[in-house]
Amino acid sequence: MNVLFEEDGAFRAGTVLADNNTSLQVELPTGKRSKVKAASVLLRFEAPAPAELMERAEAEAAGIDTDFLWQACGDAEFGFEELAAEYAGHKPAPVEAAAVLLRLQAAPIWFHRKGKGRFRKAPPDILKAALAGMEKKRQQALAVERMVGELKAGTLPAELRPLLRELLYKPDRNKPETKALEAACAATGLAAPRLLAQCGAIGDTHEYHLGRFLFEYFPRGTDFAPCAPPAAASDLPTADVRAFSIDDAATTEIDDAFSVAFLPDGGMRVGIHIAAPGLGIAPDSDLGRVARERLSTVYMPGRKITMLPEDIVEHFTLAEGHTVPAVSLYLDVAADLRVTGHETKLERVPVAANLRHHDIEPLFNEATLAVGLPDFPFRDELQRLWELATVLEGGRGAAGQQNRKDYSYSVDWTVATAQGPGRISIGERPRGSPLDTLVAELMIVANSTWGALLRDAKVAGLYRVQTAGKVRMSTVAAAHEGLGVECYAWSSSPLRRYCDLINQWQLIACLKGETPRFTAKSAEFLGALRDFELTYAAYAEFQRGMERYWCLRWLAQEGATEATAAVIKESLVRLEAIPLVLRVPSLPACERGARVRLAIESIDLLDAEARARYVEMLAAEPSAAPLGDEETGE
Repeated sequence: MNVLFEEDGAFRAGTVLADNNTSLQVELPTGKRSKVKAASVLLRFEAPAPAELMERAEAEAAGIDTDFLWQACGDAEFGFEELAAEYAGHKPAPVEAAAVLLRLQAAPIWFHRKGKGRFRKAPPDILKAALAGMEKKRQQALAVERMVGELKAGTLPAELRPLLRELLYKPDRNKPETKALEAACAATGLAAPRLLAQCGAIGDTHEYHLGRFLFEYFPRGTDFAPCAPPAAASDLPTADVRAFSIDDAATTEIDDAFSVAFLPDGGMRVGIHIAAPGLGIAPDSDLGRVARERLSTVYMPGRKITMLPEDIVEHFTLAEGHTVPAVSLYLDVAADLRVTGHETKLERVPVAANLRHHDIEPLFNEATLAVGLPDFPFRDELQRLWELATVLEGGRGAAGQQNRKDYSYSVDWTVATAQGPGRISIGERPRGSPLDTLVAELMIVANSTWGALLRDAKVAGLYRVQTAGKVRMSTVAAAHEGLGVECYAWSSSPLRRYCDLINQWQLIACLKGETPRFTAKSAEFLGALRDFELTYAAYAEFQRGMERYWCLRWLAQEGATEATAAVIKESLVRLEAIPLVLRVPSLPACERGARVRLAIESIDLLDAEARARYVEMLAAEPSAAPLGDEETGE
């Protein structure tokens, strides 16, 4: 006796060795023996042999018209042998019955299984929908095959063009376009961006890198929705000062300015004036929600994405010739440059000038301070502020960073280069210049003084804390070891950073004797701290990435074939002409700071990488800048 049975979802035929009523011992054509439950047996037969039955049944099943079979059966549930009898017109032979069973099992769209060997035909509407789905999949498969062919041939399929951003940055693997791209990448051995670039889909590598950031952080675009205007702050007194700001040429969000009133006894009253959007923007206003969503201005060479709309920035920025709302910290400074007292005011501040680095630094620097400053506007004020700044810096126990370098990036978008729109210029200036020291020390005074004011008033604030070298945001006023202050609350850039705006709201409430908007343990306050810290770090990482990209653009633009560099560690070097760090596998063992000459072999703007080869060791320069961590964590 032979049996046809079901095992693990498949049909098998074998010879019965023993029949124990509830189970059978069956030997398969392969010689393997299996214990089969009697309930799993679908057909018992004497002939043909099991292997022949399956072979002939499969061949016969291939010739059965599934649609005819579906039309031939009724709507009620049926067994396969019943349908086989109706199909054959007589009691089916084992091969005929098995053939119908195999055809039914192979057509689940047409026949719904109801038990072992039992089925029911699919209702017409369900069958129609299922067949339509099958046809759609077939057409999709054909489309995917066509798209793969086009991509491999270096042509961008029309279907991919509207999905480029998604395909590059966050592909949906359920879409046929993504499946086609992945298949083409596997066939060519190329990453998706590289393959799409070869198909002409990435014409501008700058827009490719910028687009990734915008896709993640500005999915709705960088434009601002219409917002209600800020409230007027007309009830403020006007300060009797001539304030001036110090910024680079590209700065439009001018948050801070200074004033100096010289006193008869040789002392002075120094004003640190911070733009006050917090006086016109409420946390729950349209503009407050915009600032909460963006959290910070995004900086990159050649462009920036502001936290607040441009017209709002213009309304509050400390622009020359305007009298604008400000939070002012006044320092009482004795003739020997001791700070004897301070006072914070809400007022309107007349801004007499916006001084720019490129105009002032040639006149106000270490050399001119040593031999005597020439005559220029605000000369005396700057000199006394610098003298005060050096005292403040020494009081913090801070050491100068005269050998450090800062770099400025300027992109002329009117010029097209072989690498794409924009010609990059990278300027170098030493960190720790008199202007830098002056501004930095006065900002540290303001942020530490106002942080202490909030702390002592028991008003919640957001602090920058540094302990054991690690910098973090905190709601607790703790020491910032890198700056040498007992507490430090970012408050000096409310047009550019949301945490500064929060601290300004808290400070304004404190000065006005009002209930502060935020409490230290409120979910809103803690959420803002968490989101700001994460977002600010991400924006900074993006800025570093774009600066690296533009350094590579500069190398390509200038046709650089070699460069000098200083060894950081192992195979890592920093170029001397621009702030670019490269890994050079061919670099021999060198001491930290050793100078080497490199050959620039290739520059890949799509991957933002360059390949360099070691050429020779160079003599050390006496004034070489030290290598190391250049950030204070401020």
